[in-house]
Amino acid sequence: MSITEREYLFERLEDQINWYDKKSSDCQKKYKRLKWVEIGSAAAIPILSGFSSNLQVIAVIISLLGASIAIIESLLSLGKYHENWIEYRGISETLKQEKYMYLTRAGVYKISEPFELLVERIESIISKENINWANLNSKKQGEDKK
Repeated sequence: MSITEREYLFERLEDQINWYDKKSSDCQKKYKRLKWVEIGSAAAIPILSGFSSNLQVIAVIISLLGASIAIIESLLSLGKYHENWIEYRGISETLKQEKYMYLTRAGVYKISEPFELLVERIESIISKENINWANLNSKKQGEDKK
């Protein structure tokens, strides 16, 4: 199957830029929402502590706030929202840069037939986790043979 330059730019490259951009924004929103709740909970604990000797319900609220901080921190760790936000944003911006360098025929794209190079570079960026994984495994296998 062969696709045209235009099809690749709009069906593959733009699609990937939009996907990474959306995922980055989603992760950023989740991260910031959870952090705001965590910060608010942490700030409320010392304020409420001053009133805890008078009301038992305040001690329960303080306990719940402390537990919510632990849960939120666990969710942040499991979801890796901050790391994914940064990673996805970086990939999106790298793809955009490649696109504009290609469209203006700048940098490595100052050649007579740059489309093949664009495809190779874009696909390499998109699959970098797989490439890194394969490289790590091939190095490990090479070390095992020694």
